[in-house]
Amino acid sequence: QVHLVESGGGSVQTGGSLRLSCTTSVLSDSTYIIGWFRQAPGKEREGVAAIRTTAVTPYYADSVKGRFTISLDKSKNTVYLQMNLLKPEDTGMYYCAGAPPLAYGRRWLGPVDYNIWGQGTQVTVSS
Repeated sequence: QVHLVESGGGSVQTGGSLRLSCTTSVLSDSTYIIGWFRQAPGKEREGVAAIRTTAVTPYYADSVKGRFTISLDKSKNTVYLQMNLLKPEDTGMYYCAGAPPLAYGRRWLGPVDYNIWGQGTQVTVSS
């Protein structure tokens, strides 16, 4: 059974950094897509970044481009989300999720196609 386990959340001030980790066995499947999503209270879950397990050309939401970087280390079965220049609007519960093959593009940030989810890790950015 496939699992995803997130870690690395916490509380930081505006402009700070955090690195989230998602440990999963899905990386052994070269066709899978791993995405990071976030959900703030009262808001819908939104895609932040996604990467294919072959690590070719990640996809980012416009709101995080230039600040967040998604990467993976197959030797550690881990996908990372490096978050820099954090803003209060980045606050939320962050989830990693896995999806079967999808055409590259905006669909990678849509939660509906993801069928495996972690339990989430909280990120709080204070002003």
